Formats: sequence, C-alpha cells, structure tokens
Amino acid sequence: MIPNGVEEEDKFLSAGIAGLQQNAFYMHRALESNNLKDALKYSAQMLSELRTSRLSPHKYYELYMRAFDELKKLEIFFKEETKRGCSIVEMYELVQHAGNILPRLYLLCTVGSVYIKSKEAPAKDILKDLVEMSRGIQHPLRGLFLRSYLSQVSKDKLPDIGSEYEGDADTVVDAVEFVLQNFTEMNKLWVRMQHQGPAREKEKREKERSELRDLVGKNLHVLSQIEGIDLEMYKETVLPRVLEQVVNCKDEIAQGYLMDCIIQVFPDEYHLQTLETLLGACPQLQPSVDIKMVLARLMERLSNYAALSTDVLPEFFQVEAFAKLNSAIGKVIEAQEDMPIAGVVTLYSSLLTFTLHVHPDRLDYVDQILGACVKKLSGKGKLKDSKAAKQIVALLSAPLEKYKDIDTALKLSNYPHVMEYLDDATSKVMANVLVQTILKNKTYISTAENVEALFELMKGLIRDLDENLDDELDEEDFMEEQNSVARLIQMLHNDDPEEMLKIICAVKKHILTGGPKRLPFTVPPLIFNSLKLVRGLQNQDENAPEEEVSSMPKKNFQILNQIIEALSSVPVPELSLRLYLECAEAANDSDLEPVAYEFFTQAYILYEEEISDSKAQVTAIQLIIGTLQRMHVFGVENRDTLTHKATGYSAKLLKKPDQCKAVYSCAHLFWVDDQDNIKDGERVLLCLKRALRIAIAAQQMSNATRGSSGSVLLFIEILNKYLYFFEKGVTQITVASIQSLIELITTEMQSENKTADPAADALLACTLRYIQFQKDKGGAVGEKYESIRS
Repeated sequence: MIPNGVEEEDKFLSAGIAGLQQNAFYMHRALESNNLKDALKYSAQMLSELRTSRLSPHKYYELYMRAFDELKKLEIFFKEETKRGCSIVEMYELVQHAGNILPRLYLLCTVGSVYIKSKEAPAKDILKDLVEMSRGIQHPLRGLFLRSYLSQVSKDKLPDIGSEYEGDADTVVDAVEFVLQNFTEMNKLWVRMQHQGPAREKEKREKERSELRDLVGKNLHVLSQIEGIDLEMYKETVLPRVLEQVVNCKDEIAQGYLMDCIIQVFPDEYHLQTLETLLGACPQLQPSVDIKMVLARLMERLSNYAALSTDVLPEFFQVEAFAKLNSAIGKVIEAQEDMPIAGVVTLYSSLLTFTLHVHPDRLDYVDQILGACVKKLSGKGKLKDSKAAKQIVALLSAPLEKYKDIDTALKLSNYPHVMEYLDDATSKVMANVLVQTILKNKTYISTAENVEALFELMKGLIRDLDENLDDELDEEDFMEEQNSVARLIQMLHNDDPEEMLKIICAVKKHILTGGPKRLPFTVPPLIFNSLKLVRGLQNQDENAPEEEVSSMPKKNFQILNQIIEALSSVPVPELSLRLYLECAEAANDSDLEPVAYEFFTQAYILYEEEISDSKAQVTAIQLIIGTLQRMHVFGVENRDTLTHKATGYSAKLLKKPDQCKAVYSCAHLFWVDDQDNIKDGERVLLCLKRALRIAIAAQQMSNATRGSSGSVLLFIEILNKYLYFFEKGVTQITVASIQSLIELITTEMQSENKTADPAADALLACTLRYIQFQKDKGGAVGEKYESIRS
C-alpha cells in the first residue's frame, strides 16, 4: 500500500535513494578494481531498492532514473570486461544467479544489451529470452519500468532490415514480434494499475496512470521506426495486433491514448490504406472514450497529408476515404446519443476540412456535411454552448478560407441553415468573418440574388438582433464593424444598370432596418454607390433611345431621396445635408432640374429646422454656396429662389466674421465663368459692399467691447475678392473701389488700437506682391493693374 502522507512517501524515497547511492558507491569501487563478483553483488543490492511498493509512480520514476544512470555505467564495465577476454555468455549466465528476480532481470537486460552487441548469438534469440523472462515481474508498476528499461536498451539493437543485427529472412518478423510482445505485456500491466488500491482513490490512480502512458506509447514509436515494416506487414500483422490489444484491454484511458498514438506515429499513407480497419475499431471502444477526438485527429492528419501534394489525391479517391469517414462519423454520432453538440460539430468540422483538401471541387460533399450538421442541430434552438458556437464558426469559416470566394459559399444551400442556430453574439462574429473575407479577397458581389443572400447572413451586423448586445459592445469595436460593412457596400457592383439598381434596392431594404446607430455608417456608401450608377448612365451613348435611359436615373434618385429621408430622421442633419447636396449635383449633371431643386429644398429645410449650432451652420452655408455655384440646370426663377435663400442664410449667421465670409462667398453665385446667363456684376458688387459693411461693423463692435480695432483680416479677404472679380472682367468693380479698400486697410493697419495679427500682415504682403506681379506682366493685364497704387 502506498501511504497517504506525502511527507511519509518522501521519507521512503529518501531512504531508497540513500540505499541506492550507498550500494552504487561499493559497486563503483568494485568496478574500479575489476572485481566482477562484488560488482554484481552490490549492483543487485542497489537494484533491490526498486522492489519497493511504498512509492507513487511519480516518486518511483525518480528512483528509477537514478538506478538507470548507474546501470549505464555498469553496461560500460561489461563491455570492457568482454574486451579483456571475459566470456559474455558466462556473464549472461552469471547474472541470473542474483537472489531476487527484479535485480536479476535488470542485470540480465543490461548484460543482454552487451551480448547482442557482441553478436555471439542472434539478436532475436536474446531478445526473445529477455521479453519472456520479464514475465516474471507481474507487479504493475515495477513490471512497467522493467519493460521500459528493456525497450530503452534494445531499441537500437533490433534485427531490422539494414541493421547490423539483421539475421535471416524473417528478421523483421522477429523485431516486430519482440516489440509487439513487450507492448502487449506493458499495456496489460498499465491497465491492471487501475485495480491497485481502494476505490475511493480511483481519480488519483487515473492521474498517476496518465503520467505513465508515455512508457507504453514509446513501444509504438519504436515499432514505427522499424525500416522493414512495409504496408503489407503493417496491414496484415502490425495494425491488427495493436488494435486487438487496444480493443481487448477495455480501458478508457488506454484506448483513447493508444488510438491517438497509432494515428500520430505511423505514416499517413498507411492510415489511408488501412482506413477501414482503423475506423472499424472505433465502435468497439468503450463508450466513455472520446472517439470524436480520435476521428478528428485522424482527419486532421489525412488533411495535412492531402495538402502536401496533389499527387497523393488519387490514393484518397481509390480508397473512397470520404465515404468511409462520413459513414464512421454517422455511426459514432448515432451510437453516442448523449454526445454534446460541440462534439458533433467538431467531427463535422474536421470532416469538412478533410473534404476541402481532398475534394475541393465537390461542393455537393461540402453541402452534404453542412446538411448533416443541420439535421443534428434540428430542434435544439439557438446554441447557448459557447464551445459549440465557436466550432460552428470554424465550420462555416472553412469554405470561405478555402475558396476565398463568397459566391461559392452562397451556392451551399445548407450554409444559411447552419447559421440559424447561432446565438446573436456569435451570429455577429460569423457575419464579421464573412465581411472580412470579402474585403480581404476583394470579391465583388455582382447579383441582387447573392446580395440578398449575403445580407441575410450578415443580419447580425446590419440590424439589432438583441437590444442588449449593442449596450455591451465597445464603441470602438462597433465603429470598426460598421466601417467594414460600409466598405463591403462598395464591393457591390454590376455593369448592367438594371441589375445594379436591383442590388441597390436589396441593400436599401436591409440597411434601413439598422437603426439610428448604424445608418450614419451604412447610408453614405450606399448613396455614393447609387451616384456611381447615375454617373455611369450619364456616360451612356447619347444616341440611345430616350425612353431607355431617362427613366433609370429618375428611379435611382427616388431611391436616393428615400434613403436620405431615413437618415435625416436619426437625426444627423449635417450628414444628411451633405448627401442631399451631392445628389443635387448628380441631378444637375443628369439635367433633371425638378429633382435637383427638390434635393436643394430638402437641404434648406434641414438647415432651417435641424442645424442650430453656429459652427455647423457656417460649414453648411459654405457647402450650399459651393454646390449652388456649380449648378447649371436651374432656370432663372428656381436659381433666384435658391440664391436668395443662400444669401439670406449668410446674412443671419450669429458671428459677424462668419456673416462677412459667407456674404462675400455669395458673390460667386452671380458670376459663373462658363455660364453667360449668370453674370450679374451689380449683384456681385452688392454682395462685396455688404460684406465690407459687415466687416466695418465687426471692427466697431471690437472697439466698443475690447478697446481695440481687432484684425483687418476680413478687409484683406474682401480685397482679394475685389481683385478676383476685377480680373474676371466685372465692370462694376473699378480701380477706384479697389484703391479705396487698400487705403482703408492701410489706415486700419496704422491705427494705434490695432491688434497685432501676423496672419493679416502675411496675407496683405502676398496680396500686394500679387498686384505688383500683375503690373510687371505688362500688356493688357499690366495696363489694367497699372492704376492701382499699392
């Protein structure tokens, strides 16, 4: 019995090590004096310490390793003795006179190693003798370590083909027989350990057994290294014998570990050619064995083998690997009714990975696997198990990674059905995988049908599935997700205008369900994708029949209006106003005056009713003026209405400097170079004079409130506008008016109350240099500027 107390066990270990070291000391002294009799005596006493039953496997291993080190020295002594003429045969017989069986067998294995090296007898006979005599130790722990020692000292001395110990024609059979026999006996001892000790300590014993599993598994590793084992021998002898031992031991720990060992240590091509035998053993294992992991490891190994080279794929087709694996998985799942969903999905995920490597062109196989998964998930509802959900994400991600083409995934009829079983959080994760795959591979989605299917799969990113999810989501993560969706919308394209319009309608239907947080991210890219279609229609052949080309832009603009209306209700008025103006400009280029006017009207309504922040108003006015200045589609009445509104908004801005800048910008609305009907010098001058009055009023207010005249920057900016229109040929802008403004600026600059402003000084210097530059040009331009005194 192994004592419960750790301290007591440590005492036994210390006593064992002390006894071992003491006898090792006397053994070394005997070795140094070449006293064989005493060397054997003390080595046997040293090895007697391994007869203890008072140590746990972990502590026993520590004692064993110390004895192992000493045995290596003893082995060297035996080699030296044979060189000095001592008969190895006599030595082999001599060690068998040791009083206790365990020391006797350790010494026998040590001398046997030297005996094989001497080649005085066939290696197979000595190995057979050793493996048979080791049966004398039936204590599980002691027997395991003894046979482990035998395996260690003999692994490089097997009568293998090409080995220096090769014997007759059946030499490989002898090597295989020795390793298999040692493996079988070790496994029996290992399994028997579960029955040693009281039932209450079962969990502890299982842990200890797991720590010793490598001792047994090393035999299979040695077996896999035997060069003479060809496919035929593996198929006929090695695998059946190993599987027989695995199945018959009826031990959960041993079966799971040894099946994994078989898969890991033997060659891939052997597994492929013996697939039926290997899979046939799975249903015979204990119900508690994790067969799904065994099958998953096997499929992973075969998948990696298939991925190495396409040359090996015919082997897979020849043995019908997919059909056999699919059948085996079905039987395992059917037999284990209580298998967790995560386990089921793991199996199908491994089979899918295998299929994508071996049969990449067989979409029907992929869909079949997804269908089997759906069947198993049927009736389970949304998955609450995070492990199962992660496995489904892995399952659904595999086709995307393989084909790098979302169109292929969308052809799989069972793909969306599998996604239906994901909870909202995992559905969002999977949707993100889909989006990132498309963006990474730069895949363009070109049909409305595919867009519809894709956005249905992506609903976790597009709309609120669970009200609580977005509250928990980090703001930065949310923005990143929505920016990805926005980039995706730009990947939707078809050269056929009608199909593209269908795509836009499909996207619109989905994104308008996104709620106020998402629309500011998703609406703008859809607007610009629609405007791209409008621009494309403008470039169509002008000779095309009018009924074919005129209706399409109108439909598109109607959709655009509906989308921005939805966005303006969020509300994000500044963004909505920008988009209305973009659409107005596109309508202008399409010569659709009523449409452009409507977009401008909507922009003005937003400005009046929604934009109250003074900074936002300034930006909005500048956008309105800039867009209106580029419009050519409006008739006199509509343009006057819109221009009048813009100038009115400019004059009502809160801050005088903002008023001034907006008003002098309005001057551009009355003089457009490429439009002869928009050249009204009187109104240009009126705007500039009004701006100047506002600038003077701003100066006066500054004097009254701060006691200083403030900056003359506004006057200099107005001077630049005077010069611009003077150069454009506006007759109402005279040299006298420019000269008067320069003198006003000069006076203000020399004022005692002037506030220092480097920006104003720099701008004035640049302006005066420009006037001088124009004078120096000579000709008509020089003559025009000559009268201005700067």
